[in-house]
Amino acid sequence: EGELGRDTDETQHQVTLTRDFWIGKYEVTQAQYKGLMGKNPTTYDGVGDHYPVCSVTWDDAMAFCGTLTEKERIAGHINSKWKYTLPTEAQWEYACRAGTTTALNSGKDLTGYKECSNLNDLGYYGNPSGASYPVGGKKPNVWGIYDMHGNAWEWCLDWYGMTYYSSKEVTDPTGPSKGCFRVARGGSWRLYASRCRSAYRFCDRPDNGGYAKGLRVVLVRVL
Repeated sequence: EGELGRDTDETQHQVTLTRDFWIGKYEVTQAQYKGLMGKNPTTYDGVGDHYPVCSVTWDDAMAFCGTLTEKERIAGHINSKWKYTLPTEAQWEYACRAGTTTALNSGKDLTGYKECSNLNDLGYYGNPSGASYPVGGKKPNVWGIYDMHGNAWEWCLDWYGMTYYSSKEVTDPTGPSKGCFRVARGGSWRLYASRCRSAYRFCDRPDNGGYAKGLRVVLVRVL
């Protein structure tokens, strides 16, 4: 509760995940997105094959996942029991934290609201007039996942709820059944350190791809 930068929508609660999933080691790159969808929507500086794709709407992100699923099934890499999609907010935070309960997934907390020496090795942040950076340029968490702090925002599957699950214990949560905004997590290269914490929550309209929003995919079993 005393975490520096903590916001009112960061309700502490116990989560149990019972369904296995794989999550992308990196944010989806511009080369990957263009190779699958035939276009690169990135409008910010920092354009390049190994940079995260940005300016992606939630709708576009889900379309990417659907196209990837279809292609991988045709290629015989997965069968109809599996699909690519966006992580739920709980899956994203679980993968980001990698067992930690601190502000950062290195096991450390913030040293400052705007700037944080503990974040420098983990993510790109605090450069509002700059651009994104190639994926994988900073240290990963202990599970080998890169750029969960900073670089590009990452869309999640859930509708946004101001109360992040009011129950103290939830199992395989998927967010509200409806809403106006979708969740994005992880912060971006444009923001203060406090906005790149493991717990920080952001939301936007699903048809708005501005403000450095990208994606990271998960592979899950079809329910």
